[in-house]
Amino acid sequence: MSSLLSEGKLIARFLKEIFPLVHHALSGWEEYGAKIPDPVLKTQALASLKNKKFHCQGGSIYALYPKADQARMVSFIVAFQTISDYLDNLCDRTGCEDERSFRQLHLAMKEALEPDLPLSDYYLYYPYQSDGGYLKALVQECRRCLTFFPSYGLAAKEVQFLVSLYTDLQSLKHLGRDIREERLKQWAGPYLKDYPQLSPWEFSAAAGSTLGVFMLVAWASQEQRETKEIGEIITVYFPFISALHILLDYFIDQREDLVEGDLNFVSYYEGAEETAERLCYFLKESLVRTSRMRYPIFQDTVVKGLLALYLSDQKVNHPVHQGIAKKLLAQGGWSCQTWYHLCKQLRRYKMI
Repeated sequence: MSSLLSEGKLIARFLKEIFPLVHHALSGWEEYGAKIPDPVLKTQALASLKNKKFHCQGGSIYALYPKADQARMVSFIVAFQTISDYLDNLCDRTGCEDERSFRQLHLAMKEALEPDLPLSDYYLYYPYQSDGGYLKALVQECRRCLTFFPSYGLAAKEVQFLVSLYTDLQSLKHLGRDIREERLKQWAGPYLKDYPQLSPWEFSAAAGSTLGVFMLVAWASQEQRETKEIGEIITVYFPFISALHILLDYFIDQREDLVEGDLNFVSYYEGAEETAERLCYFLKESLVRTSRMRYPIFQDTVVKGLLALYLSDQKVNHPVHQGIAKKLLAQGGWSCQTWYHLCKQLRRYKMI
């Protein structure tokens, strides 16, 4: 009961203190996006902000990491996640299937995390280019925030490692249907010797999460951090929490991705039984490991919040999905089910 009360206080602060900051930050980027000269880029920028705002909302839980700089964390998370979602749309929704173009675009994520690097021409190989400075403004906002985080230099190497995996994934998964699967397997293969418990698709899913970046940046926003915690964060977030995060995302998008012809990592499971088994595995491993971390209540709430956020989506109303969702929520425990019903209400009132 005491942990439920502690988690409840955290969720209450999240809704009261953080949601308004996220809304304000997103509104500013929407105003900027509405002025983008190129109609294709404008459409994709505004679509990412409208349809994927819950990514920024959910990710901003890290602004409540103990002793984190709340306002700057929200500004950083919203800007960085908006880069991620915008580039995902550019790689996925405009008919471009050029790996060189995708990698050039994703230099924005690398440079957002390295304040001293000169800015690249992100659209150099992309068919649409006139964004009115939108993408560079997002990069600059990330860099501005990072200059206020005194321990960032200690974690920068690990943050860049996670972003390099993310860039590789995004540059390969959006290639043509005839080559993308084989290219992803070739890419993931060498890493799997270090992660023998994962399939290539599960490793790819773990690479697609931004949560490890947010956790490390939150850790870095204060002085006098213990550097040993960096390794602890990485081993918990990659692959376990990161894989759970993205597999849940793919789980709710299965029918949509089938229609669109998009790659979906959950589709590689042989059926509902294996899907439930593997999702429950990542959930169990995440909860076991977060219990050993500093601030376990915070980390536990993050994991359960992922379940609540994704499984409360109306896309999960299909009977097969409902059965899997019930197993996951049961494994998450009473507090997880409480946050699930809360998310249902937030969705009802269009707050997420």
